[in-house]
Amino acid sequence: MAPEGKQVRVWIDGCFDMVHFGHANVLRQAKALGNYLIVGVHSDEEITQQKGPPVFNEVERYAMVRAIKWVDEVVEGAPYITCPETLKKYNCDFAVHGDDVSITADGKDAYQIIKNSGMYREVKRTQGVSTTDIVGRMLLLTKNHHKREGEDVPDKSYVHNIQKGSMARSPYTGVSQFLATTQKIVQFSSGKQPEAGDKIVYVAGAFDCFHIGHLRFLEKARQHGDYVIVGLHTDSEVNRYVGSNFPIMNVHERVLSVLACKYVHEVVIGAPYTISDEMMTHFKVDVVVHGGTRVYVDENGEDPYRIARDQGKFEKIESSCPLTTSDLVERIIENRQTYIDRNKCKENKELKHSTNGNGVSHETQLIG
Repeated sequence: MAPEGKQVRVWIDGCFDMVHFGHANVLRQAKALGNYLIVGVHSDEEITQQKGPPVFNEVERYAMVRAIKWVDEVVEGAPYITCPETLKKYNCDFAVHGDDVSITADGKDAYQIIKNSGMYREVKRTQGVSTTDIVGRMLLLTKNHHKREGEDVPDKSYVHNIQKGSMARSPYTGVSQFLATTQKIVQFSSGKQPEAGDKIVYVAGAFDCFHIGHLRFLEKARQHGDYVIVGLHTDSEVNRYVGSNFPIMNVHERVLSVLACKYVHEVVIGAPYTISDEMMTHFKVDVVVHGGTRVYVDENGEDPYRIARDQGKFEKIESSCPLTTSDLVERIIENRQTYIDRNKCKENKELKHSTNGNGVSHETQLIG
């Protein structure tokens, strides 16, 4: 916690590929150690050199990080190895990283220099999620409706090993299933209530694997009012209208990802698919907004937005980015061997580092 009246500038950096609630939680904890958070985001070239190509390009990653509610400033193209000179350049008091290890291409701790300088603080990583894990989940979607003629499904046992469970060897890449708690939801929630006269916007959907397409849509939705409520559909409902193995992330994971977005004020967990008159009245909704994606009928074959349309409170908007979760899955599938190899290399480096006895520095300050 920063001393009253003093600006404590905190530095944190990373790839922030496929930005998820685990990233957001580290940023939340880092911001709590000071009052001004600067986030350095590595370039595509640097990431490719150190660990293999990212899923999202640097422009997408810069935008995603800027939209997280705890971020004050983004430094584009930040160096992969954090050093005191970078902190001094941006007048930062210290650097923060999660309690997982970040390994350079030559197998060294990317934060060892800053640890040795005494300008390092550490926070807890979020168990149960990582970019590697999410990529692994997407790789498992490679079935007949996703693959091209003649292609093989990736080794499911290996991908599962990447994801989670007792078979995972690396203590950082191998993760356990995420467990949601009310405390975590409260930590992510804005706690802000709509004020008198606020125009309330309601949007609904899956928001699976929160990405740049979701972000641009919510940014546009925010322009239609003062207070944005997002209705998140249950896993079973999403599976009903999307099919396949969707959603990739469960409803608890999706809640935190959406709450971390600075354009969102409130989330309805397990929102009804059909928007009723009672729901419109309860939340005092002024406008219901939907993006460019298809509107699926409800279980009765009816338009879920019929009430809002009848009341003249429905608007369809187009965002500046048409990316969908299915498009994102296709990115992974088209380059799946690259990502399998990248994940395996990452796991091996982490395993080697951990078994060599390279643990957390004694100078590290662990923040709960």
